[in-house]
Amino acid sequence: MDNIMKLLEDKIHVWIDSARYVKAKPGVYVLYNRKEEPIYIGESDNLQKQFSTYLDTNFEDNECKQKTQSYQRKFTESQKEEKEYLLKKFKEDFGTYPKCNSELN
Repeated sequence: MDNIMKLLEDKIHVWIDSARYVKAKPGVYVLYNRKEEPIYIGESDNLQKQFSTYLDTNFEDNECKQKTQSYQRKFTESQKEEKEYLLKKFKEDFGTYPKCNSELN
């Protein structure tokens, strides 16, 4: 599982410390738990708005995502395709999807 840690080229960011300062751009993101295991792969048209919502609502009582300790993000105009690619690659490499993408399992 050590190789899973970095799904994107971006460095790992501490969630609470920097999530509010993400730019208002489209992109994909990976949420990691305390063990730095990917728990969710997502995309948004506006990462700043998405992350602010997560912070303001504590992930809307989503117990799985509440385990978030860090994240990576990648700004891209093709966020939906990038998310699909990351999910497909993750499933090929590990035989399942990240925990919080359970609707796909």
